[in-house]
Amino acid sequence: MIRVLPDPDAVARGAAERVIQAADEAIGARRAFRIALSGGTSPRRLYRLLATPGFRARCDWSRAVILFADERAVSPGDPESNYREAREALLDPLGLDPAQVRRMPGEAADLEAAARAYETELERPIDLVILGVGADGHTASIFPGHAAVAERLRRCVAVHDSPKPPPRRLTLTPRALEEARAAIVLATGSEKAAAVAAAFDPLLTPERCPAVLLRGREWLVDREAAARLAV
Repeated sequence: MIRVLPDPDAVARGAAERVIQAADEAIGARRAFRIALSGGTSPRRLYRLLATPGFRARCDWSRAVILFADERAVSPGDPESNYREAREALLDPLGLDPAQVRRMPGEAADLEAAARAYETELERPIDLVILGVGADGHTASIFPGHAAVAERLRRCVAVHDSPKPPPRRLTLTPRALEEARAAIVLATGSEKAAAVAAAFDPLLTPERCPAVLLRGREWLVDREAAARLAV
């Protein structure tokens, strides 16, 4: 399903409402809310909104477990770190206990071992994954033509040759994304229009556009990002 909203602020508001709904459902059913975060401009706008008093009061964040969809091979304090971005925009403002946060150790020397260790966090399905989409159609750190696109056994893998710097990363796999109880994909701006259209092109495969993997999930896009969708 794809929802076209007027602008990036409307996308953030729609996504925030969806996060609150997913949290209520998960806490009611399982007494915990397992959410995986991504980096990027659109998710960051969402995180800042969730940290505002109005939204903050509507979710029992003490029951949240924070996971990540991907991470770059940098230290947790590096400006390129998805964890740092989420911590500054959401986790610190919410005052979460560090024990609630399961960050991906992107700084590990052995990324393969780090990926396998992170899989222990993924044995139970994630309640909600927040994802973006790159201009090339990548999502998380699953890039066109890369091995992670076809991964069906592992839930987290190391990436050593990302076409976007830095080349080394950790990422959830298609299996983990498919097992998630819910996922929302955020896309805003004209630079994302081609990727959004490609994700819904019936002739394209995940190998050419990994965002195709998320075609059956919920998409929230603004008018500029939806400009090239077939009517």
